[in-house]
Amino acid sequence: MKKRGFEVVTAYQNKEIEVPKRATHQAAGYDFAAAEDMVIPSIWKQWFSRRIGAEQKIEKAIKPVLVPTGIKAYMGEEEFLQLANRSSNPLKRFLVLSNGVGVIDSDYYNNPANEGHIMFQFTNVGLKDVQIKKGEKIGQGIFLPFLKADQDESLGERTGGFGSSNQE
Repeated sequence: MKKRGFEVVTAYQNKEIEVPKRATHQAAGYDFAAAEDMVIPSIWKQWFSRRIGAEQKIEKAIKPVLVPTGIKAYMGEEEFLQLANRSSNPLKRFLVLSNGVGVIDSDYYNNPANEGHIMFQFTNVGLKDVQIKKGEKIGQGIFLPFLKADQDESLGERTGGFGSSNQE
């Protein structure tokens, strides 16, 4: 019986995607790589290149970019996969995880909407666009257990893919 691990999603099966690996024996995180070439535009370039008027909100001009990994993760019911940025991304490339930390729930695996495809959500706070190449390391995933409250009550079953457990 499998406990936890990674698989390549169907759409990327023949695209030379490697499952995440740890860089050293003591590393907590599994290194994720980009599944395709991507450009993360500078938020400043986006903001200044659009006409900002009363009818247009700034939030629409500054939108995070989802970088696909071609990977899905399976784990136990009381575990999750935490997605974290590489420490060099903000320092050297001005790339920040837009959601701070990503949380991949166990029921995200093989969901009907996107098969559980893991993506990293980046915002480029630098002045220049950042090119990410296929196979380049973009972040880390760490398997962690979680605890439930005595009064635990969930709102139901997962009904979709990315962001689907958001009840807003």
